[in-house]
Amino acid sequence: MRWAAMLRGINLGKRQLKSAELKAAVEGLGFTDVKTLLASGNVVFTADETDASALERKLHDALFKATGLKSEIFVRSPEEMKAVAAADPFPDATAERPSFVVVSFHRKPVDSAAVASLAASHDGPERMHAEGRELYIDFPDGQGRSTLHPAMSKAKLDPVNTARNWNTVLKIRDAL
Repeated sequence: MRWAAMLRGINLGKRQLKSAELKAAVEGLGFTDVKTLLASGNVVFTADETDASALERKLHDALFKATGLKSEIFVRSPEEMKAVAAADPFPDATAERPSFVVVSFHRKPVDSAAVASLAASHDGPERMHAEGRELYIDFPDGQGRSTLHPAMSKAKLDPVNTARNWNTVLKIRDAL
């Protein structure tokens, strides 16, 4: 079965990981057709494993063993990545400024009530939409100037996640 894995916080500050190191760690598990995407901790591969949670644990352990790096890993199937793209709640933004729309991947379903509460209390221009285990965020003025991130840390959202901009989401989907 084909899979995509997205690592959290790779190549930010001191958390450096070369694509070749990531590829070698994944191949070391016996997985095949391994391809890394961009330099932000994205990899697609084929594995006999059918349990995404088990894959996340195996990848985490293999990465730590090979590089000493600990990173949260989020695995999705081709069908799940297609569904993420199809559920696009902000088609105007993804068409006009795809690098300003971010999908945050979580392990558990995103709390819609917490997202609604955050949206009601935040006065910025950002839009948010929870769909299953993903949180879609439109940052019309970019993330750098946004005040949403500090507000999100106070909200009751699961802090264990990783985010990819819309361009990257589509590249991962297409690579599967």
